[in-house]
Amino acid sequence: MKPTELIWHNGEFKPWFEATTHVLTHALHYGSSVFEGVRVYDCLGQPKAFRMREHLQRMHDSARVYRMEIPWTVDELHRACCELTLRNGLDSAYLRPLAYRGYGSLGVAPHDPLPVDVAIAAIEWGAYLGEEAREKGARVCVSSWQRLAPNTVPAGAKAGGNYLSSQLISMEAHRLGYDEGIGLTTDGTLSEGAGENLFVVRDGELMTPPQSASILAGITRDSVIKLALDEGITVREQPMTRETLYLADELFFTGTAAEITPIASIDDLPVGRGHRGPMTKAIQDLFFGLFDGRTEDRHGWLEPLRGDDSRKGGVASAVA
Repeated sequence: MKPTELIWHNGEFKPWFEATTHVLTHALHYGSSVFEGVRVYDCLGQPKAFRMREHLQRMHDSARVYRMEIPWTVDELHRACCELTLRNGLDSAYLRPLAYRGYGSLGVAPHDPLPVDVAIAAIEWGAYLGEEAREKGARVCVSSWQRLAPNTVPAGAKAGGNYLSSQLISMEAHRLGYDEGIGLTTDGTLSEGAGENLFVVRDGELMTPPQSASILAGITRDSVIKLALDEGITVREQPMTRETLYLADELFFTGTAAEITPIASIDDLPVGRGHRGPMTKAIQDLFFGLFDGRTEDRHGWLEPLRGDDSRKGGVASAVA
């Protein structure tokens, strides 16, 4: 990870290595954090955030599930994200907003009022599974680790503790020589990757597991569904069995970090012809075309960072 100059931490812009927290912070011990990943793209020389407000609203929603009250509004965090990116001199960036229960008590249930700390980092981060995988496809396996069962831990909240499951899936895949793993639900149907949503292409249609399959309903996933529907492509959200992977014409992952990443093989069986297929490329072209003008931003997903608030420096005065 390449450090940038500043991190926004509890309302202040701090030097990278000064944005610290106490070792007895509640979130370090019990995973009581919620977070987001947001991309800023260089759109023909102008940095623009992709669906930033929806990401920040989801972070507030995730916090609500865990009865955490984030002390900054979506608007305040939005301004902080924009100004942080600009202050760090980034034309494209990956942002990591994080809210977590802080220092004050070591009880599992936070009986005493604990502060909810908030931090935002903005860094440079390329293709999550590698630039080569974006074109040629990733080698993927089905993990022996299952995803979270419904009504155990809420998979629909983007909480830090949920990603212990993701770590097991991804570490097993790497240990076996794969780029990534896919988790199944407790009933054996398809769920998602360690940090990505999953799409199946079959007979010219797109299929993806439903929210009931213990997935995080990703914002990039939603974007792909809308872009496909705009092009008249049939999209089905439905439960799917494991063998669906082996019979698919194409497979691809979606996510803020992964963006649109094709899957070349699954459990060492080639997917289709063993490389990125035409539907996946078409979806990639639609998605990445948003950032170079080839695809019309008809849904209003892109927002310039240099709005009135950032030009006025309103973030520091509003939330410091």
